[in-house]
Amino acid sequence: LRTEERQRLARERREEREKQHAAKETQILEKERKAKLQYEKQLEERQRKLKEQKQKEEQRRAAVEEKRKQKIEEEKERYEAVMHRTLERNQRLETRQKRWSWGGSVTPDSESKPGSKRSTSTANLKQTEAVMTKRLSSSAALLNASDRARRSQLSPLDSSVISRLLAPTQASLARSKSAATLSAD
Repeated sequence: LRTEERQRLARERREEREKQHAAKETQILEKERKAKLQYEKQLEERQRKLKEQKQKEEQRRAAVEEKRKQKIEEEKERYEAVMHRTLERNQRLETRQKRWSWGGSVTPDSESKPGSKRSTSTANLKQTEAVMTKRLSSSAALLNASDRARRSQLSPLDSSVISRLLAPTQASLARSKSAATLSAD
């Protein structure tokens, strides 16, 4: 009986150990499975975050590129507007210069027409210019004589300011010549 009892007790202990061993193994397997699931979740989360980050970066790059293109386009439009204004200004200046020049714009066609009002011979222009120069120099001499008398009473600073103000400018001389030409015609 004792041996049978011992063998039964030994069997029961062995079975108990095996059960504990099996329970430990299932616990270990369960822990490993949970750890594996956790790792996979973290991996998926990282990949998702990386993907989102890449998308944001691409959107940011696209926005920067769009802004750059827009800026280039605006600069191009601004440059074209400046060029357009400059061309218009130059055309206006040319028109003014032609308006105040002696014969206007003399084209080869206008010179060949016999009754053209704008075409004047070089001799007439030189003659008119000589008359104008004489008139201007005589009037300037008269002004200078009367001015000298007045200026002697003024301080040197005042007299230099007045002499600068009284001196005819190129624009006023051109207008005078132009007016004289028109009146001579």
